[in-house]
This record gives sequence, C-alpha cells and structure tokens, in this order.
Amino acid sequence: MVYPTMPFLFELSENTMSELKNDRFLRALLREPVDVTPVWMMRQAGRYLPEYRATREKAGSFMDLCKNAELACEVTLQPLERYPLDAAILFSDILTIPDAMGLGLYFETGEGPRFKKAVRTEKDVADLPVPDAESDLDYVINAVRTIRSALNGRVPLIGFSGSPWTLATYMVEGGSSRDFARSKTLMYTQPEVMHALLGKLAQSVTGYLNAQIRAGAQAVQIFDTWGGALAWDDYQAFSLAYMKQIIDGLIREHEGRKVPVILFTKNGGQWLESIADSGCDAVGLDWTTDIGLARQRVGDRVALQGNMDPATLRATPEVIRSKVASILERFGPGNGHVFNLGHGITPDIDPAHAGAFIEAVHELSAKYHEAG
Repeated sequence: MVYPTMPFLFELSENTMSELKNDRFLRALLREPVDVTPVWMMRQAGRYLPEYRATREKAGSFMDLCKNAELACEVTLQPLERYPLDAAILFSDILTIPDAMGLGLYFETGEGPRFKKAVRTEKDVADLPVPDAESDLDYVINAVRTIRSALNGRVPLIGFSGSPWTLATYMVEGGSSRDFARSKTLMYTQPEVMHALLGKLAQSVTGYLNAQIRAGAQAVQIFDTWGGALAWDDYQAFSLAYMKQIIDGLIREHEGRKVPVILFTKNGGQWLESIADSGCDAVGLDWTTDIGLARQRVGDRVALQGNMDPATLRATPEVIRSKVASILERFGPGNGHVFNLGHGITPDIDPAHAGAFIEAVHELSAKYHEAG
C-alpha cells in the first residue's frame, strides 16, 4: 500500500487538526471513562509485517525510510490498515538526536546501531551542539505533519524520544552494549561530565518533543530503555531527574486538548512511586511488574500502560487471549489503563497473532468499563 505525496497538507487549519474520531487512548491516559481499554503496540510498524519489509526495501535503508516523510507515513499507517488499534506512533528512531549532534548514526547488519564518533571526554561533551528540531531534525517533524494529516482524526498520533540516559549510553559506548561499561565508568569516575552530557540531552529532547507536539503529536512517550540497568540511587540521579526536567519543559496543552506524557522505563518497576511523581500522566510497565500491584502502589496519580510479555505473541491465539484476560483482571474495573506489550513486538511474530491480541483486548475489556 502506497500513500500519495502530501506536501500540501503540511499547513492545516486548527479545525482540521482538532477533529478526532477515536480518542479513547487519550482519555485513558488522563484516567477518564472509556468504553473499552485502548490498545497499541510498541514497534507496531515494523518487520513482523510483510508490507513494512516491502516498503523498507523500496526505501533502500532504514534511515532512508525514516527520512522520507511519505514512506514514514506509509509504514506508520500500515498496522492501522490491519488492526483496530487506538493510536498510531510516529515511525522514527530514538537515536535521531545523537545523529543530529554530529555523531554519524549508521546500522551494521547483526550489530544494530553504531556511531562514527563516540562521546568519551569532557571536550567531546562540550563540543556537542544542541540540535534545533525544526531545522536539524526537520525530516522527523515533516513526518509528524504528514502522518497527522493522513490519519485525518482516525486515532491519535504518538510522538516519542529516547530518554537522556538511554541516548547517552549509545553515545558513550558508540553503539549498543550489554553491560554499559564505558557509560558507567564515566558516570562513576567523572560524574560531572556525565551530568553535562545528560543536561544537553534533556534540553535537546525537550525541544524535539515540543516540535513534534506543535507539528501534530497528540501524546508523547519517553523511552527510557536502559534506565533499568542503573542502581537504585543512580537511576534517580542520572535518569529520572533528567526526565523530570523534560516533562517540566513540555507543552502540555495544544489544539484545545491536554497532551499526555507517558514515561516508560524498562525494568523500572522498583521505582514506580518515584516515576509516578515525575509529572507524567502515565507510566509504562514491562512484563516483570504485576499491573494490579502497580495500580495499588500508584493509586490514581497516573494511568498505567502495559504490560504483556511480547513473547506471548508466539503462543496460540487461545493462550494470547487468556494472558490478555489475566492482565485485565489484575488491573480490574475502572479507568486509566492503556493495554500494550511490555516492550516492542519482535520481527518473528505472526501478524495474525497480533490481531488476536488486539481483538481480545477490546472484546474482553468491555465489562470492566460498564460504569463508564
């Protein structure tokens, strides 16, 4: 499926931008009544879909796909053509900010993302520019405008960024890492240098997310993928503190609606109370945290998003349905739940199993919202 080039849709009237036919995702994030629990999947536009693989091949490379607004729009909408999802998420990568800082992002087969330059010294940090999202990351902002236009109010659009700590690990390591040895060495031996790097990244992420919101993103998520690798107090100082700084600087109302903020720290269940107090509207949970206990711990301070193990989608539709039922039962009746996987859907998943998952969420959750 190919969507037409739409440069004429970049400038939209406020009335056109404000129409939304399905807003249960936004209402759930704000703990307002919904008819069924909304559902979307992290990495819902991805390699498990044959149509995505075809579009990526047409683009030539992953980054070429990200930098082509029309093709990024095409893959963003592909899962919505298959499934009754309640939100679309911008198709991009979390490492766009370090790339815009001049580190030279590229991808090696079998090794994931790499940078031509790493950040290892005080001078390296001092030399980093703070990108201007409208100019240095204009391809992302153009993609947001194009996707929002193509959605035409069908469902809300989610913008996103990596967290400062997560971005810093890639920048210091020079790419992916299993133990974050260089990042933690810098953090422990030269904490002032790490704090300087995280400060620049927090400023960059704030500007980046605000640009996405101005371009049409109706909710934003901060992906703190590697925050859970930190020790208890280090998480507070080197990850959460900077995400709070970002949240404090975000546009929280646009087009006459609140713009909810989701904070997702993988393996972050031990910090639930602190995350809930960060100023975010919703806390994303991975599959290692019981959502019922999480709800007890945070009360009505925030909504919860999650949290089925992505590997569950390898099971039969019957098992998938039973797992969905269990999570819904543990959360219980009432508002404030957005159903999602506990992390991204993996490339090996049968698309039919993803469909069974989404269908089960909508069908089985209705009884928990009868009062709403």
